[in-house]
Order: sequence, then C-alpha cells, then structure tokens
Amino acid sequence: MSQGVGTGPRGSERPLNEAYDTALLDLDGVVYAGGKAIAHAVPSLERARAGGMHLAYVTNNALRTPQAVAEHLTELGIPAGADDVITSAQAVARLIAEQVPTGSRVLVIGGEGLRVALRERGLVPVESADDDPAAVVQGYGGMELPWGRFAEASYAVRRGVPWFASNTDLTIPSGRGIAPGNGAAVEVVRIATGKEPQVAGKPLPPMHRETILRTGARRPLVVGDRLDTDIEGAFNGGVDSLLVLTGVTDGARLLAASPKHRPTYVDADLRGLLTRQPEITREGDGFRCGGWTATAGADRLELVGDGESLDGLRALCAAAWTAAGEGSCELDGDKALARLGL
Repeated sequence: MSQGVGTGPRGSERPLNEAYDTALLDLDGVVYAGGKAIAHAVPSLERARAGGMHLAYVTNNALRTPQAVAEHLTELGIPAGADDVITSAQAVARLIAEQVPTGSRVLVIGGEGLRVALRERGLVPVESADDDPAAVVQGYGGMELPWGRFAEASYAVRRGVPWFASNTDLTIPSGRGIAPGNGAAVEVVRIATGKEPQVAGKPLPPMHRETILRTGARRPLVVGDRLDTDIEGAFNGGVDSLLVLTGVTDGARLLAASPKHRPTYVDADLRGLLTRQPEITREGDGFRCGGWTATAGADRLELVGDGESLDGLRALCAAAWTAAGEGSCELDGDKALARLGL
C-alpha cells in the first residue's frame, strides 16, 4: 500500500524490479519525450525485464492504438506487443460499453486509438452530431485536430447526449516543450455546453481497473512523472508508486504535494527500477537521508550536509510532508533545492 500521511518517500532493501512483479509505466515523460527515448530508459527497462519484471505501458494518450505504441517502443529498442500497452482509449471504451447497448453509435472527437478501442467493444464510431450518436467521446487528437470537431461535440452534448473523456490532462510533454493536452480540449466543450464529462483515464478508477484486468498484476508499481495523474492514480488504486524526474514534476511541486500526490519512491529516471531505495531516518526534529538532513523551520525548509542530490530531495520531502500533514507544504524550499541543483 502507498505510504500514509506524514511520511516521506519510503526505502526498499530490495531493488524495485525484485520487490514488485509488474511495472505500470507511463510513457510521455517517463519512457520517451517527443518520440525519442529518455536517457537510460532503454537499458533500464531491458534489465528490469531480464530480471523477471513484467513491463506494462499505461498511457493517458488516446491518440495511437496499442499496436502503434508497441511498434514505436520496439523501434526505440524496447520490445513490446500490443498486449503490453494499456491506453485511456481502452478504459473509456469499456466505460461507454457498460452504459450503452452493443452496436450503438459513438461520436468520436480524437484519433484512431479511440476508434479501434470502441470497435473492440462492439461500438460504432461516427463523425457527426447528426449521426444520432448514443454517446460522445473525446480524446487527444494530435496537434492538427480541426476546431470544427469541438463544435460537433458541443452540438451533441447540448442535446443531452452522454459525454465521455479519455482523460483530462491539461498538458502533454513534447520534444519542444509542454503542449496543451486533452484536458485543454475538454475545457473548450465544457465552456460551450456547461456540462461535465465522465472521465476514464488516470488518476480515476476506470483506468486502474483496465490496467489490472489486462495485466493481472498482483504486486504492481506505478511509474510516472506526473503527480496529478500517475501518482494520484496509484493512491486511488491503493498501490505503490515511483516518481521519476524526467517529465513535468520538479522539486518544488514535489515538496508541496498533498497526500494523494506523494509517491512511495523518488528517483531521477528509470534506473531507479534497478536499485534499492535509501531509508529516511528521523533525527531529532530533522530527517536524514544519505549525507543530508532536512528540517522544517518557521517559514522555510532547511538542508544541511552533502552527498547525492536525490538523497537531499528525499530528506526534504520527509520534512515538508510531515510539516504539512494532510495539507500542502507552504514553506519556502527554494534555497534548499538550489543547494541540490534542483
């Protein structure tokens, strides 16, 4: 189970790829960014798999099909099949299929990944609000999605057609920086209609359910770069998580994390799957990890010592999260993070 309120990242005497049977890996910002493999990802995953860990790739991006994602991973040097990939398109298709009859038409605002997932559930993708859809589904459609697609969704939703969204990530990492995600597109339809969609993707239960059903994981470890999707999804599912710092989360966001956004483990990148995780010990009013000791002062976080930067960050997390309790730490951690180069 994930750590409770008031603790820092947890230690592990065993390498994580031995302590857990399945890694539920996010893709964007964890395995690749802008289509290119992130440093250390390929050899780390190869070693984890060779050691007996099952690797499953879990993404909120509903644009591509599992087969297309698997082919991309294989091209990067990470052998994968379509069965190794779980997408929010699959999760939302199951959610829709549980609420409308088989053979129903579904208005699709998104890419091929949504269409394939709907057909797998016996549903019929359509393109217009005038096609008498029983549901509307919205997923990330890429940078070239025409504005008129949002209008089609709005027409149907305003008529009372049930509305579903694969996910509501406001941003998505790319090779050029952070770009608008499906959540930004969902906001367009929300503003136009005043309605709220049913959402399937991380961090909500339908995505976790889809992942466990498809992988059969018994001791899963969620691996991600986002606090509000990957880590919160693990929290909601009652499973442990590893945050890697190769995506959108920086040190300041991590220190300010509320309980549902606090990962079990923190590491720089996917090499963290292959290593033991250091213990954090309480020393008086402070928390020690490696050569660093962190304390929560009256208005800021203090850090003394030296050693590995990640150990300092882990110690700071323990001090910040304990001080915050069930809330979010508001102490200034900028100076302490600067000492670590973070």
